[in-house]
Amino acid sequence: MNDINKTGFESYSFIVELSAAECNSMRVDNFISDKLPELSRSRIGAVESEITVNNKLVKKSKQIKDGDLILFRCKDIPKTDIEPQNIALHLLYEDKNVIVIDKIQGMVVHPAAGNWEGTVANALMYYAGNIKTGNESYRPGIVHRLDKDTSGVMITSKNIITHEFLSSQFKKRETKKIYVALVKGVPIHTKGTIDERITRDPHNRKKFNTTEDPDRGKSARTEYEIMRTFTLKTGVSYSFLRLIPGTGRTHQLRVHMKSIGHPILGDPIYSRKDPHTPPVSLMLHAFTLSIILPGERKQRKFTAPLPERFKKVIKYFQQSQI
Repeated sequence: MNDINKTGFESYSFIVELSAAECNSMRVDNFISDKLPELSRSRIGAVESEITVNNKLVKKSKQIKDGDLILFRCKDIPKTDIEPQNIALHLLYEDKNVIVIDKIQGMVVHPAAGNWEGTVANALMYYAGNIKTGNESYRPGIVHRLDKDTSGVMITSKNIITHEFLSSQFKKRETKKIYVALVKGVPIHTKGTIDERITRDPHNRKKFNTTEDPDRGKSARTEYEIMRTFTLKTGVSYSFLRLIPGTGRTHQLRVHMKSIGHPILGDPIYSRKDPHTPPVSLMLHAFTLSIILPGERKQRKFTAPLPERFKKVIKYFQQSQI
């Protein structure tokens, strides 16, 4: 389409930031998919969608390089207005600019295909009213994401200025996030750093793998520390870990733990059901978030208490130890 200034379209713009290795292999549609994971691949590649690189219309297979300006336009999603819903939010902190919550496991952060209701965004609209954060009307207040099955601390914004202020810290990796997890087995070292590139699984777009190929994927770094170990009477062992992501790749902690042979317990994608434990869901929790709030100079630290599902499994381990 030549007329790229049409109404009824959503617009997204990005400045490409890639490593030298990524520049050799990153397609523009893959880049957009990584930036907008809530959009389906079919929607990104739809005939009606338009992609420009440095103000020139391109095909979705266009190779991009560091510094390119990408503009992506696609038809409005079927539902852009968030319906306020009276859904309980576990508040950790609130002021005139932000709301910090403890997101429960199983709750989707923002509406997308298949999950138009029951999200954090729906709950925020009911609780705080008409939150505006630029043109992303289906993601009011959302600054960063947690996977549906990951619980824990999340900060949300009440206005555009705050949204940009907080988002900038996440983009520049100036925030500090600490997660806790229960994993299978016991890592060899008490402390360690996993520095493995992450790439999409070529056979499953919702799954990721590690790769040693410097020309594929994105760099990713995770620090871990063993906080406690459990060896059951059955002879199997588990560890309670502290995880600190140095980057923010999708599924990073889950993929990295699997890569060293210690997948997170209850992970429906990267682990298998464990016959030595009761049925469990994903044992991953965003425990603390340190970030600077508007008008302040020092980071605030917010903590989401250990969930009951962790306490129950740990109690089971304690009762089943050798």
